[in-house]
Amino acid sequence: MTDASVTPWDASRPDLAVGVVGTGAMGRGIMQVAALGGLAVVAYDAKAGAADAAVAYVAQMIGRLVEKGSVAKAAADIAVARLKVAAGLEDLAGCHLVVEAAVERLDVKRTIFAELDRLTPPSTILASNTSSLPITAIAAATARPERVAGLHFFNPVPLMKLVEVVPGLRTAPWVTAALVTIARRMTREPIVCADSPGFVVNHIGRAYVPEAARIQSEGIATHAEIDAVMTGAPGFRMGPFALLDLIGADVSVSVMESLWSQFYAEPMYATQPALRLRVDGGLYGQKTAAGWYGYEGGKRKEVALPATPQARPRSVWIGGEASEAAKLANLLGAAGVARADEPETADVHMLALVGPCLAEALDDIPADPARSVAVDLLFGPAGPRTLMVSPATDPAVLAMAHGALGADGTPVVVINDSPGFVAQRIVAHIVNVGCQIAQRAIATPADIDTGARLGLSYPAGPLAFGDRIGARRVLAILESLERFYREPRYRPSPWLKRRALLDLPLTSPERRA
Repeated sequence: MTDASVTPWDASRPDLAVGVVGTGAMGRGIMQVAALGGLAVVAYDAKAGAADAAVAYVAQMIGRLVEKGSVAKAAADIAVARLKVAAGLEDLAGCHLVVEAAVERLDVKRTIFAELDRLTPPSTILASNTSSLPITAIAAATARPERVAGLHFFNPVPLMKLVEVVPGLRTAPWVTAALVTIARRMTREPIVCADSPGFVVNHIGRAYVPEAARIQSEGIATHAEIDAVMTGAPGFRMGPFALLDLIGADVSVSVMESLWSQFYAEPMYATQPALRLRVDGGLYGQKTAAGWYGYEGGKRKEVALPATPQARPRSVWIGGEASEAAKLANLLGAAGVARADEPETADVHMLALVGPCLAEALDDIPADPARSVAVDLLFGPAGPRTLMVSPATDPAVLAMAHGALGADGTPVVVINDSPGFVAQRIVAHIVNVGCQIAQRAIATPADIDTGARLGLSYPAGPLAFGDRIGARRVLAILESLERFYREPRYRPSPWLKRRALLDLPLTSPERRA
């Protein structure tokens, strides 16, 4: 409950002062965006000389913005003049907001907040930049938990526009509203999310890399093939394994395991043993010059896809889902591949599928398993295209199918049998996790999608991505995975299932009387 003696202050006031505790990479970034946003900044660090070094560094970064023409010289001078150094935590008593950006340890943060609670007046908002620790637990160390919240920036702060505003269970509403306003003054894009493991962005991120690692561990495709598929038609900027190498497996796997544990071993968030093995072996990625990829001079060694065979079928019979089969027919027709009217007369049977694996689909389709392959065109015909085989597929048929699908010069990735291929499976998992976040009311649909776009650089938020594909199709992919594996990992979220059955957008909010 809010302290009745506290009068909420105006978050738009021109003299608003922000204290920053901890002047490492995150603290410096917060200092920079706050100063450029017109706020006075008072920096403190327990390490002698660290705050002074941070002020000098931020001034240098602002100077570079002037050189690039991003900031006017006069505005930069004013921003730098706003930066001050605190000799001790007591010097932050005059700040309207204090943002803690210290080491990611609950005991350290609770100690800092208890001291700030003692030193600052009741009207001062105390915020933590934690990315994974519960705000409610941090606030419990204070006598006034109603004024404590999370204000989670992303690294590098000046380039990442997103910030998560996280009220704890006892945070006063006016505190949340004030932090949203302050974040916008810092030129950030705020989203509000409940105090839950991973908040929004790290929670959404429990789908992309873990599901890709599951696919790789089953021998369905190699890490390079998965990366090539996901950066193709689905539109992701970076493949999951290249991303893992960039962030560092030591950091990423630690977050994966932490969130899985915090959700009490929720199967949807489970990681893979191969990822932990690589961490234990020191294969962190780019920073160790060895990860999923090799590195030379700090640059990743690219892995080339196999060349398209010269073999071509005399004719192809096309089956599968009607709309997807029509896409495949248009694609092959444009490439000059002959189409057979009946499966008996065709060299190759190509099935355009959404959801089931090839082995399962062949139970219902009158095609010869030895002559059958499957194609994924759900995200469009852009390459590399995915061609899927079953254990029964004849190698000669595969060569002809590969040649036909890549006849127009577009690269083709050949994978082993899997429900949902690669892209369908990973994107459906991302959508399902996003739907679970919405179902748990951790954030609004709009904020979930904003978090994924700005915090993870996804081509679309999970709910918008689901609407682009179609909720019924996402549901079909997940049900195929759940039916095939018989694992709760792939059970569809109630949010997804209800909207699919009602033909409603996944971005539609809950309706309450």
